[in-house]
Amino acid sequence: MNDKTSKKTADVTITRAKGRPMLTWVGKKPLNRVTAFPAQHVERFSAADAAKPVQLGEADWSKWPKDLPHGGLLYHGDNKEVLAHLLANGFRGQVKLIYIDPPFDSGADYVRKVQLRGPKGTLKIDGEDYALGEQVQYTDIWSNDNYLQFMYERLLMLRELLSEDGSLVLHCDSGRSHHLRCLLDEVFGSDKQFKNEIIWFYRRWPTNSKNFQAMHDNLFWYTKRSDNTHTFNKLYEAASERTLSDYGGKRLTTLTSEDGTQLKRETEEQSLGVPMRDVWEIRREHTRSHEHTDYPTQKPIELLERLLTALAQPGDLVLDAFIGSGTTAVAAQKLGCRWIGCDINKGAIQTAAKRLQGIMGEQVATLTAGKQGELVASKEVPLPRQLSFTISRVNDYDLHIQHNEVVELACEHLGITRTRTDSFFDGTRGQMLVKIVPLNHPLTPIDLEAVRNELKTRPDEERDILVVSLGQEHKARDWVEHYNHNRPINKIHLIELRTDRKAGGFIRHEPLSAQIKVTRDGDKLVVQIEDVVSPSILQRLDLQEGIFRAQIPDWRAVVDCVLIDTNHDGEVFKVALADVPERKQDLVQGRYELAAPTPDAVVAVKIIDMLGEELVFRTIA
Repeated sequence: MNDKTSKKTADVTITRAKGRPMLTWVGKKPLNRVTAFPAQHVERFSAADAAKPVQLGEADWSKWPKDLPHGGLLYHGDNKEVLAHLLANGFRGQVKLIYIDPPFDSGADYVRKVQLRGPKGTLKIDGEDYALGEQVQYTDIWSNDNYLQFMYERLLMLRELLSEDGSLVLHCDSGRSHHLRCLLDEVFGSDKQFKNEIIWFYRRWPTNSKNFQAMHDNLFWYTKRSDNTHTFNKLYEAASERTLSDYGGKRLTTLTSEDGTQLKRETEEQSLGVPMRDVWEIRREHTRSHEHTDYPTQKPIELLERLLTALAQPGDLVLDAFIGSGTTAVAAQKLGCRWIGCDINKGAIQTAAKRLQGIMGEQVATLTAGKQGELVASKEVPLPRQLSFTISRVNDYDLHIQHNEVVELACEHLGITRTRTDSFFDGTRGQMLVKIVPLNHPLTPIDLEAVRNELKTRPDEERDILVVSLGQEHKARDWVEHYNHNRPINKIHLIELRTDRKAGGFIRHEPLSAQIKVTRDGDKLVVQIEDVVSPSILQRLDLQEGIFRAQIPDWRAVVDCVLIDTNHDGEVFKVALADVPERKQDLVQGRYELAAPTPDAVVAVKIIDMLGEELVFRTIA
């Protein structure tokens, strides 16, 4: 977007829900209007080489916003704000298929295992492999009312983005399926907009719980309209001879030679198998799978490919508002669809971006082999509609450390007992309730007003409150002093994690650092990374190893990927080279040769470590 547009906000109107039945909950509010914030382009990746043009499939870009490049769109931010941004920038009614896999309200913490790179056994301390433990991706803990309002608002906005012939598929489990089905009926209508409840059946290790083993998820499929104008490509599945005979045999014997066209069509259809049923047995993502990413809620690519094949056509626009590990976008890219994804979790954006760079690179390699390669020769494999994507940020969610992980570390540091059933307070410390304010901003009176409003809903609560923050505005301290004056109960106490005499010193963040040389060698640009130091990783290893000091003999073990922009404009990072090792045991190269840019061009090197922290090094070429 241009600078003038990027600095403006806009109000977006949302049509009210008209369906029945209607759920009621405490705090239910219709979403009539929402503020749309601007987006800031952060990174641009293109797999296509201008020197070797490749053939792309046809797509209708005529309604695409003029300020956006043709390609995939990946947004980092709260999806409510991202959806409002999309509505305000030309995407209302443009999305053919929406798939969402929102939090299941399961009461679980989702973590990913984080390890250093390198062949197993090559990096050790006293006989143990290097491991960084687990990193909290997000916490799936809600109160009933908050969860319903959260989903209600987003479903209303998603309906506005859906095309008239489009579909929405909501993925959930049995814990919330009954509530979500009612919400979907209210938002989309319960007449003929509901098409199917698809059961995804999978196998898992048995447990010793006193109930039947849970081995399925629920997928609710709704359409924008009720007149059957939606896209649906019939799928088939293999069946036994007996099933085929029962399904079509008797029908075929009743047709005569006069019904030749119909006989031919039904014979061909029977040769495909039987129409696919609404129970799908698909294996869960296996840890040894090529697609496995260690993302805690990753769904199998086969599941998304089946949905996209049935409910979208090549060239259509697909949206996933909870993109997670990026499986929806990867499936769309493989099947020739355009795609948009967003997530508030920076780890999700980084994981999705890596996968998309990989699949686009594979597609380019195939397209440039021979006569446009296998993709053009095969009618079963659609041509990609784009070989590039842009990462943008809506509001500022670019944190060095995720809030959920901060909560865990702060609780351990301050002796706080986590309370996982409370939707507002994070735990208790002695006789006090504890609220940990997100560390992306200092404590403000707005944060304190939220505490006071929460206490108003708990008239029987008499405990004092401990508010933990990283920094405090002067107005916040004045607010607390005024609030606590002559108050016998519910006094508010503050801990500032940087400077508190007893509990401070918790946050001593040392940024990622690197030694990088950029030189010209004739018409080549040479980028040599000589060393990378990640204090965050070293600190975590030291905590694990106790008295042993962590030593990392090869700096490449801490690096997840390296990206290079040979002509950086200071705003959008345009990826000219991406070194993203496919397997955890592989290391980045560290030395790179690229075509030399024009004199005085700014070369930028982005390094992302195994915890997701980023460093951008800039120099004049």
